[in-house]
Amino acid sequence: MIILGLTGSIGMGKSTTAKMFAECGVPVHDSDATVHALYSGRAAPLIEAAFPGTVVDSVVDRTLLSPHVLGKPDAMKRLEKIVHPLVREEEIKFLDKARAEGQAVVVLDIPLLFETNGDERVDRSVVVTADPEVQKERVLARPGMTEERFNAILAKQMPDAEKRRRADFLIDTGLGMESARRSVETILKAVSEIG
Repeated sequence: MIILGLTGSIGMGKSTTAKMFAECGVPVHDSDATVHALYSGRAAPLIEAAFPGTVVDSVVDRTLLSPHVLGKPDAMKRLEKIVHPLVREEEIKFLDKARAEGQAVVVLDIPLLFETNGDERVDRSVVVTADPEVQKERVLARPGMTEERFNAILAKQMPDAEKRRRADFLIDTGLGMESARRSVETILKAVSEIG
C-alpha cells in the first residue's frame, strides 16, 4: 500500500485537493477532522486540565484555547504533546483498516507534515501550492480571519518554497481546479506504477 502525505500551507487548497483524491476512490485520513473529533471527545478533559477554562459543554472551544497558545511556543508544545499522540493513534487505526481492505493507495492529509516529521511515515509527499497573492486573498476571505492571525499561522508553518522543494509531487491550485484534478489523476497513475 502506497501512503501519500498531503500537505500545504493555509489557503493553498489542500482540503479541496483531499476531496479530489477521495472522489478518485482513495481513502483519506484528515488530521484536522481528527483533531476536531478529539476536541469533542477524549482530548477535551486533557486539554481542560492543561489549559483551564478552555472547554465548554465537554468540547474544546478553540476561541478560548487560542489566546493560551497562539504566539506562545511552550504552550503550543504542551498542547501538541496532548493532541499529536491521539491523532497518531487514529491514523494507525485508519492505516490498519485500509491495509485489511486491500487498498492500493491512501492519503494522510497532514497540514504540518514536514514540521512534525510526518514525511518519515509516508512513501511520497504531495504539496498543494498557489501564488502568495492567491493564498492571502483566499485566507483573508474566511470569516473572522485577520491579517495578524494569518501572519501568526504562517509563522508556524514551513515556508511554501521549502515545502515545494521537499515535495515528491506538486499540485498548483492557482491554475484552477480542473488543472488540480488532472494533477491528482497524474499522481495516482504515477504511484500505481511505483506500487
